[in-house]
Amino acid sequence: MQTVLTVQSMRDSDAAAIAGGTSGRELMARAARAVFEAVSWKAPAAIVCGKGNNGGDGYALACLLHGAGIACTLFAPAPPATADAAFYAGQCASLGLRTAAWKDAEDLSGFCTVADCIFGTGFRGEAAGEAARMIRLINASGAFVVSVDINSGLNGDNGLGGETVRSDLTVSIGSPKPGHFLGRAKDVMKSMVNAEIGIPPVGHRLMRIVEEDGAALLPPRPHLSNKGTYGTAALIGGSLCYSGAIRLAALANAAMRSGAGIARVAAPASLASVVASAILESTLYPLPDREGRLVFDREKLAGAVAGTRAAAFGMGAGNDEETRKILEYLILDYGGVLILDADALNALSQAGTGLLNRAAGRVVLTPHPGEFARLTGRTVPEVLTDPVGMAEEFAREHAAVVLLKGTATVVTDGKDTYLADRGGPGMATAGSGDVLSGVLAAMCAWRGEDLTQTTALAAWINGRAGEIAQERAGDISMTAGDTVQALPEAFRQFRGQPFSAR
Repeated sequence: MQTVLTVQSMRDSDAAAIAGGTSGRELMARAARAVFEAVSWKAPAAIVCGKGNNGGDGYALACLLHGAGIACTLFAPAPPATADAAFYAGQCASLGLRTAAWKDAEDLSGFCTVADCIFGTGFRGEAAGEAARMIRLINASGAFVVSVDINSGLNGDNGLGGETVRSDLTVSIGSPKPGHFLGRAKDVMKSMVNAEIGIPPVGHRLMRIVEEDGAALLPPRPHLSNKGTYGTAALIGGSLCYSGAIRLAALANAAMRSGAGIARVAAPASLASVVASAILESTLYPLPDREGRLVFDREKLAGAVAGTRAAAFGMGAGNDEETRKILEYLILDYGGVLILDADALNALSQAGTGLLNRAAGRVVLTPHPGEFARLTGRTVPEVLTDPVGMAEEFAREHAAVVLLKGTATVVTDGKDTYLADRGGPGMATAGSGDVLSGVLAAMCAWRGEDLTQTTALAAWINGRAGEIAQERAGDISMTAGDTVQALPEAFRQFRGQPFSAR
């Protein structure tokens, strides 16, 4: 796992390192050295500095470039505003490095490499005035662009912003921040590396799943095992208008592609013939329906979830009073892991989230920002502005696990928080959430001890499968079914195993 710190935690970590005897000036020198070593510099180089410590990193970097014989020009708006940045600006002046004011910069296209040191992770709002103009000049330069710590214009906690530097490489300093993965981050960063410069993390931290975790988190299965070892998962949903939703969830799970020993698909009885063709490896449990929509039947529902370790409900179920009755029964009576998606989340927002505090088992919610806004009574912009904080608060209040979808998925129980940053724009298609529900139900059936971590792993696997599908079919043409077909390769890659398409 990679540690990810909020902006405030990173500030606290900086302060603790300085209080422990490492000067801010030394940390600035280490940051500059890390950026210098991360880039194949080509002259001439431009370093665009801001007034604060991020600009100080740029001045220290200029000294290193000069020492390596790489010609560079500094662009600055005004004298530095911090003592450490002023020290390195003075070093640059004593070396005779060329410095120009922002207002005199008209074109950066003559530079081969440009270092973006305008704003740091503490930036809020939108870049304006001369700063916005410099960002536009960087983006129009055609040079190799490296952003120091974070792309200027991007919010370090949520990845949002207006005018933002588009980098070829971003070098985060100390620890990555949520804004390196959320919001617009993937659209403005081609690649990112982290530079650890001796700042021990303190305060609240998030955990980012990385591929190197795979072998430990998903070890080989023992030969002495059987289908019962890996549990039974139930998938409950579907309707005449949305029969594909339950079939997609079943494909991800019923073929045991995501590890469940047995999958049980509970769908409207009138759709049994349609659903059956998609679930050769699973069992089909018809539920009472009316005109293709599920109706509440306590006895039949009890049979649908009997003996299961995990159940997912909501995929294509429809949003009506019967859905709300089924939801209430499952929350109050089902003792396994209950995964709520799609129409189940809409029903919950109408029934009241207080139901969650009376749950018989453990509950996982899988909302996208719009669904989460309805659950919390907030707006989508508010959710996007603070996805981590809002998900953690809701999870604590309702003793649930929240999987908040986005460009990076936030998974939290209010105490432990994970980021799963795999996936691509090709997954912005109908059915992707249904596939995730199938993957998640399967993994919870056989790996449910640490529910928050298992939920995060499922999000990572699903996202990686989506990436593989996008590589094969393209971001325009891929479908959710393509993600299903890529699940075996995603699991094998995560566990470090070679994959053969035979």
